[in-house]
Amino acid sequence: MNFELRMNESRKQVLIYSFKIYSFKVQNYHSLIHNSKLKPYLGRKFEKMSVHKKFKRITTHALQAMKARGERISMLTVYDYSMAKILDAGGVDVLLVGDSASNVMAGHETTLPITLNQMIYHASSVVRAVERALVVVDLPFGNYQGSSRKALASTVRIMKESGAHAVKMEGGKEIQESIERVLSAGVPVMGHLGLTPQSIYKFGTYTVRAKEEVEAERLIKDAKLLQKVGCFAIVLEKIPAELGKQVSEMLDIPTIGIGGGQHTDGQVLVTHDMLGITKDFHPRFLRRYANLFDTIKEAVEQYATDVKNRDFPNEKEQY
Repeated sequence: MNFELRMNESRKQVLIYSFKIYSFKVQNYHSLIHNSKLKPYLGRKFEKMSVHKKFKRITTHALQAMKARGERISMLTVYDYSMAKILDAGGVDVLLVGDSASNVMAGHETTLPITLNQMIYHASSVVRAVERALVVVDLPFGNYQGSSRKALASTVRIMKESGAHAVKMEGGKEIQESIERVLSAGVPVMGHLGLTPQSIYKFGTYTVRAKEEVEAERLIKDAKLLQKVGCFAIVLEKIPAELGKQVSEMLDIPTIGIGGGQHTDGQVLVTHDMLGITKDFHPRFLRRYANLFDTIKEAVEQYATDVKNRDFPNEKEQY
């Protein structure tokens, strides 16, 4: 499950600027200052401006303030210390330790196999790296559905053992009791509606949800319920853009879209997809900001060649 991405300082700068560009596009920033050092890596001219610094530490109250003034919220997934360090430096507002680690880190077909212990391990690694972003952790499948006591016990372990700032749960009315019990312990909860990957075997497909009126009305009711019980934000995954707009305008709390259209209060992507580390996933909502699969592969190939040819290490690279 451990994931380590090692690269020289130049490549670290490429990653940091990729995250800054992603964050700026989410927040509709357009005036940046040219930095020619990136051209050899990205083949594009990127401009630079300082990331929004109003909040030294992003909190749930900070997200509420961002929605109130119309500032878009950027969120990305992360599972390890090294990547979290880069994402935080890139100015991403929220880091989600997602159960998608089951897919991109462990190679499982779904998010269901990942365990609570594994989520705590990933979350702990991320928290140690972060100075500014809000760290939210997915409660894994089987740790809150049908048992509010188990939901609280699982949440307490995450908060105590990882130092995370909030948890996320998938579902609406059916998990209301679990959400309320966790909130009663003083732990912030982010909701998740629309396509909920932990219920993939119920849906049978990853297609767009809430296209029909009945399901759309149910999602609206669930969104209102999640706000009423005290969720500080809601992820809206793979729903029609118009419904995403309607829900976002209806609620006082922020909405974070992933395939939820451009009118949600923020956006989230899986980092490995956004950076082009994964290559076989091509949903309409995904924008790739880099092609790190090929970049890393070429670096590894060059390293292997240098070792085989005895070009590495050279005299300057030894003691």
